[in-house]
Amino acid sequence: MTAGSGEVVLALRDVSKSFGPVVALRSGRIEARTGSIHALVGENGAGKSTLVKIVAGVHRRDAGEFLLGGEEVDFGSTAESKDAGVAVIYQEPTLFPDLSVTENIFMGRQPTGRGRRIDRAAMYAETERLFARLGVHIDPRRPALGLSIADQQILEIAKAISLDARLLIMDEPTAALSGVEVDRLFAVARSLRDEGRALIFISHRFDEVFGLCDTITVMRDGSYVDTVAAAGTSVDGIVSMMVGREVGDLFPKTPAELGEPVLKVEGLSSAGLFHDVSFEVRAGEIVGLAGLVGAGRSEVARAVFGVDRYDAGTVTLDGTSVPKHNPRAAIHRGIAFIPEDRRKQGLVTDASVARNIAGVIRGGLSRFGLLTGSDEGRAARPWAEKLEVKTSALDMTAATMSGGNQQKVVIAKWLATDPRLLIIDEPTRGIDVGTKAEVHRLLSELAGQGMAILMISSELPEVLGMADRVLVLCEGRLTADIPRDQATPENVMRAATQTHQEASA
Repeated sequence: MTAGSGEVVLALRDVSKSFGPVVALRSGRIEARTGSIHALVGENGAGKSTLVKIVAGVHRRDAGEFLLGGEEVDFGSTAESKDAGVAVIYQEPTLFPDLSVTENIFMGRQPTGRGRRIDRAAMYAETERLFARLGVHIDPRRPALGLSIADQQILEIAKAISLDARLLIMDEPTAALSGVEVDRLFAVARSLRDEGRALIFISHRFDEVFGLCDTITVMRDGSYVDTVAAAGTSVDGIVSMMVGREVGDLFPKTPAELGEPVLKVEGLSSAGLFHDVSFEVRAGEIVGLAGLVGAGRSEVARAVFGVDRYDAGTVTLDGTSVPKHNPRAAIHRGIAFIPEDRRKQGLVTDASVARNIAGVIRGGLSRFGLLTGSDEGRAARPWAEKLEVKTSALDMTAATMSGGNQQKVVIAKWLATDPRLLIIDEPTRGIDVGTKAEVHRLLSELAGQGMAILMISSELPEVLGMADRVLVLCEGRLTADIPRDQATPENVMRAATQTHQEASA
């Protein structure tokens, strides 16, 4: 076990936690030190979330040692954890939207002046000092409603500093952030590290882990595996520890015989979003749609499926025109669309796995206008088994599942429609490396069976590893159509930063 030289703030040793017969954490172990950023990685279900919730006071451990500042603790609530100097920054913070930024930071502990009245001037001044310390610019008086996810996280960090938190845990904080927002968050994290605070960073993105963290702890199946210095290991080494086996190829792309064009997009334009976009996707082909944030990738995909309107152009599937702004017609023609935000746009989280999988084909399952749970279950079971959805029963609610299993449920729902074209936006965002390999393998199998696939991804290795061709968008215009054997990081990034004038030159 490798550790830094700072003072140990948090020490968990052989911590366990069970929920009835289910063992969520067998042997959790981690040390966080002052002046250090410590990564906690592992597949979904490895026990990371349970370990964090024990530190945050959400759960009490069943066994093991839990030391904070060298003293044994056992938090019975989140309030006790916060009072002890622990702050957790979640992917999507929970704020009071109708209150101001400052009121959210000082909720329950507002400074008072004469007559025990709240001293708002003092609160605003302190909030400005906190933001200045973090190097960010947010109006202390504006309501929290409408803040970006990135600004909400900064607000939570400011609150933690105002409480003089000595340990900050950042749980998948970058999943919904743009590149610029990630850079700002990392600058804040490094400044906190330099102040002598201890940070724990949880992420599935290895470039972020290696770019930000000093030390990495790996968990697998609820147990501690090892702690290593980031500078002394590699992505392959971490992946091997996470999955318990060597993973030489995370992108199991197998050659497929290409058929006739399935999708043809010609001259597609939408004012302010994209202009004159034309391309095709053939049967058995995986076409990657790449570009920087804001390039128009998702907007083009949503227009093709009919979720969003477009001003000019045509979309045809197998030679037949697909009506504009009509998702139902697109589904009937044979188009399936898996959106980027699976929780908000792809799932009914309060519904069962069976109901979600059968959601799009329910009309064809009803008999005499009636649809039973057993009908949904019969339709959903083959797809749940095919995608190895890890659920003990199809009547589990989708909200209780891991991110990887939620993604599989969304994919199963659309594959149940037997599509000709699958449009999948950010297929592996927020899921662990083992599930990523499973999703990639599935996409390769579907292409091998003759399905046409349009894949949008912000992860360049994923695009290069899975696509037969790479289409690159820049500022809403198609700047390159690159065959697989010429698709290098340099070629893709050159096209992704290329203006229309440069592309036409």
